[in-house]
Amino acid sequence: MTLPASMKHVAVTRPGPPDVMHVAEGPIPKPRDGEVLIEVAYAGVNRPDCLQRAGAYPPPPDASPVLGLEVAGRIVARGAGVTGWNIGDDVCALVPGGGYAQYCTTPADWCLPIPRGMSLEQSAGLPENYFTVWYNVFERAHLARGDTFLVHGGTSGIGLAAIQLAKAFGATVFTTAGSAEKVAFCRSIGADHAIDYKKQDFAEEVKRLAKGGIDVILDMVGGDYIERNLKCLAPEGRLAQIAFLQGSRVECDWRFIMLKRLTVTGSTLRASPPQRKAMLARALRENVWPLFEQGKVRQVIHATFDLAQAPQAHALMESSKHIGKIMLRVGG
Repeated sequence: MTLPASMKHVAVTRPGPPDVMHVAEGPIPKPRDGEVLIEVAYAGVNRPDCLQRAGAYPPPPDASPVLGLEVAGRIVARGAGVTGWNIGDDVCALVPGGGYAQYCTTPADWCLPIPRGMSLEQSAGLPENYFTVWYNVFERAHLARGDTFLVHGGTSGIGLAAIQLAKAFGATVFTTAGSAEKVAFCRSIGADHAIDYKKQDFAEEVKRLAKGGIDVILDMVGGDYIERNLKCLAPEGRLAQIAFLQGSRVECDWRFIMLKRLTVTGSTLRASPPQRKAMLARALRENVWPLFEQGKVRQVIHATFDLAQAPQAHALMESSKHIGKIMLRVGG
């Protein structure tokens, strides 16, 4: 397959607000051993992209400096040792970086097939959220059928993935959101209880609604939510922390951990070992992809922008006015 001499990608001139991004020309990356080269059709926009653009989340030393952690498209080249994927296959994939570009490399083991009945646009927004939710909620926090579950930010990509998966696997689902419209949407997609955190104290509402407390909480807010989360947890409850939108340096009463025998855990997906991401891809293919194909879980896309509109996409992400995924249209 003949490839062009160069490609378009989103470049960041300096750390700063969304307008520091622009489209530039650069060389097409070459797949290393065990990697594939994907001709990108769509890329998902995620909070870590905004943090990297602002200079607060540098990529790993061996990763592309180009933004973008998930894509969907067609495999156009393979590195040595790749099996299981062929040139011409359509895939969605978690990528170590480089997604905001016409071509992107990633380990072959991080690729997944396009779920039957889903488009490239829909599937490009799956990997970052579903890898994160599966690992933290099901593998680290051990959510089980019959548990109570709370996720904050219910209309974010993470929130909607967590609500649907927790419901599909038999949990009673609580979530928080910041408007009546968002609360209603969370209920429509599977949340049993949705709390408007701007009008209600979520800890008091949880205390009223979940008499025994919450078994598992997935939080990306941090700040003063941390102690309130600990108060909400049931005995033997588990808190999975995946981000700190309101800060990570907090003072709180850690006696709740001892008194209720709590477990606090967390992770960052990008820094996880490559082998773990390969295991997560296999787990998703076995446990979650059938749910998409059966219509039990669905993708929600709020808006799709062209590659040159990456600044508008980031501005929307940082406004928190969206419900669902924000996407970039890269290729055909």
